[in-house]
Amino acid sequence: MNYQERLLKVIPGGAHTYSRGYDQYPLNAPQILTRGKGAYIYDSESNKYLDYGMALRAVNLGYAEDEIDAAAIEQIKNGNNLTRPSMIELEAAELLVELIDSVDMVKFTKNGSTAVSAAVKLARAYTGRELVARCAEHPFFSYDDWFIGSTSLTRGIPQDTIEKTKMFKYNDIASLEALIAEHSGKFACVVLEPVTTEEPKDDFLQKVQALCRANGIVFVLDEMITGFRWHMKGAQHTYGITPDLCTFGKAMANGFSVACIAGKREIMELGSIEFEGRERVFLLSTTHGAEMCGLGAFVATVKFMQQHNVVEHLWSYGRKLTAMMQRKAEEHGIGQSFKVGGIPCSPFYLTLDSSGVNSLGLRTLFSQEMINNGVLMPWIALSYRHGEGELIATEHAIDASFGIYRQALNEGVEKYLNGPVIKPVFRKHN
Repeated sequence: MNYQERLLKVIPGGAHTYSRGYDQYPLNAPQILTRGKGAYIYDSESNKYLDYGMALRAVNLGYAEDEIDAAAIEQIKNGNNLTRPSMIELEAAELLVELIDSVDMVKFTKNGSTAVSAAVKLARAYTGRELVARCAEHPFFSYDDWFIGSTSLTRGIPQDTIEKTKMFKYNDIASLEALIAEHSGKFACVVLEPVTTEEPKDDFLQKVQALCRANGIVFVLDEMITGFRWHMKGAQHTYGITPDLCTFGKAMANGFSVACIAGKREIMELGSIEFEGRERVFLLSTTHGAEMCGLGAFVATVKFMQQHNVVEHLWSYGRKLTAMMQRKAEEHGIGQSFKVGGIPCSPFYLTLDSSGVNSLGLRTLFSQEMINNGVLMPWIALSYRHGEGELIATEHAIDASFGIYRQALNEGVEKYLNGPVIKPVFRKHN
């Protein structure tokens, strides 16, 4: 059955996240999934795949983890969404405030985009300024216009909105200094992730923080991916920085829909209601923002992670996986084309052509062959349920896939591809 046609008929893009779209995967990828368990997913024909996508990094324990699901179901039985704040809402908020050192207050929502956009809104209200400086190398902060207008996808976005977001380069403090000097006194906030594929160098994050403090700019740290992977207290703890506002999501509830904006009281309380006569900021106000099943899952996920040393496992497994992949690349004679790098708890791989340029054709081929060998690896997202058995299965798939990869390098990738090349998410035209 052609599920892709059915999906495209009723859902723009065929999925509710562009990175789940058919143009992001080789032709042999499963068109639709029915369930997941542990580190595995199953398609409509009950084919089983070892998964390294892990729900776009939202699942860091494993699919359908019994303890987490039970906590969510308990809250569903309590009503799931009540007329006034719930007990689990208070418990979850107090837990996050206790856990993250920079956080005095928190507001929950359902996705990362709304959390980061709320941080931008708060920063603008707090400073009375409008410009946003965002890191150019970090691929996604929000689906809202302030961010999308800074990409190639500007259709439908007013020009004045586009002009209010400026970009600087990661690990290049001079680029941010120049931007602030050029628009002196106009930046409300600086928005970046603490790290993606490249480690901070020469105290870059500390220098960003100091630059923000010196210029009255709100320092916003997006920890959607790094949170609950680098450290239980976030990557901000790992790198020794204190953002004014920070955002979390993805892995904080093992796949349940929970995200948040959090940070300093003096900024967060601008969205509060108890200060008579003060002009108020209409912050997040969402019917389902504090849905009880998700918050129950969040509390249970934190407990599980602490009991089972999940963060330590992610780092350990990542080191083993990347060492194995790089070793196999060298054994197959493709070490100059296939590269593995990044931080062990969140690695990445590159597929380079003969001139050292990133090749989407080779990336498509690698993904295609891994799927042929039972492994879905669109990127590398790790979970607690990736263990020794999964590492062995991955090595077998890598061995077989690299054999084809080597032939394609010698004879041309087109000869070995069974469908179109995957495309970038951020492209001007389809």
